Amino acid sequence: MPGKARSKKTFMRQKMMTRVVTALVPCLIGGVYFFGWRSAVMVGWVLLWGCLTEWFMARRRGDPLTESCLVTCFLFALSLPPHLPFWMATVGIVVGIFFGKEVFGGFGRNVFNPAVVGRAFVYVCFPIEMTSQFCPVWRGGLAGFTHWGPNKMIEGLSALTAATPMWSRRDFGVEANLADLATGTIGQAFSASDGVQRAMAAGSVGEVSAVLILIGGAYLLWTKTASWRLVASSLGGAAVAVVMFRHVLGADGVPPVPWTLCSGAMLYACFFMVTDPVSAPRDQLAQFIYGAFIGFMIVFLRWKAVFAGGVAFAILLGNTVGPSIEMWCKAYAKKRKAAKATPKPSTA
Repeated sequence: MPGKARSKKTFMRQKMMTRVVTALVPCLIGGVYFFGWRSAVMVGWVLLWGCLTEWFMARRRGDPLTESCLVTCFLFALSLPPHLPFWMATVGIVVGIFFGKEVFGGFGRNVFNPAVVGRAFVYVCFPIEMTSQFCPVWRGGLAGFTHWGPNKMIEGLSALTAATPMWSRRDFGVEANLADLATGTIGQAFSASDGVQRAMAAGSVGEVSAVLILIGGAYLLWTKTASWRLVASSLGGAAVAVVMFRHVLGADGVPPVPWTLCSGAMLYACFFMVTDPVSAPRDQLAQFIYGAFIGFMIVFLRWKAVFAGGVAFAILLGNTVGPSIEMWCKAYAKKRKAAKATPKPSTA
């Protein structure tokens, strides 16, 4: 019996994925500007190991390496702290590609977003490095373009005592300026109620500047690469959660709506991860529900979870219930269509 015919292609170009990589370029340039050239090298390092992992698995099936692998590597690398050791990044991307994608059969068959799987894995396995490797950004002139690695000192204070805006607000009651969150110029010394001086640190490499993320996100929407329904519903779900928890239930620990939408990985997730065409539903009503669920859960987990993050776990929860949401929405639409097609009884 003849064996399976192997694809002649070794690499499959995907126009949609090319546009996603293009949209991530502002975040990559910003990462170098804020944290130095180590950020760009980290992206290249992750690309190497991610592509090797997918190639190793795909060639056994006779499939080519797809451009979606590049997107996964970019998304994963830009979601890491600037100081994270290279070997930990290697573990994360290999787990993300292998267990988040390849074990399901490759591109188009995975249930979970592989970049999120990889980040969630290293977040759980290496919590100290993933939550204490943040630092202030370089400022002024060429900033990080003249440095190899991230800034380790601010106002004479070691970045080892730093806290991201989300952590500093939740745990120390110190709120970063909204303008700094928008531009990414995050880094100041502050003294909390415990009397310990700390440094305000920026977040992960590609999640620092809301403006840069919006530039890439606008390009995705303009080229119709990303679904506006998923973006709008996830941001809307987060806004509804803030209103419910902060203004109805009186939870002061939940930041105001503008701060929530600009801080941390919220915008990065809503534009680049929630909109993943494989793990997200295709039904329009299901997309609204799916996005709103993820946005709502991000705010809830940031408020109640041990870690101040929660974006990755909210997306994984959305990936889990996404197929069921789509199934329910299709069943509902089918039921409505059948009800409309049923002739009404005569009143004569």
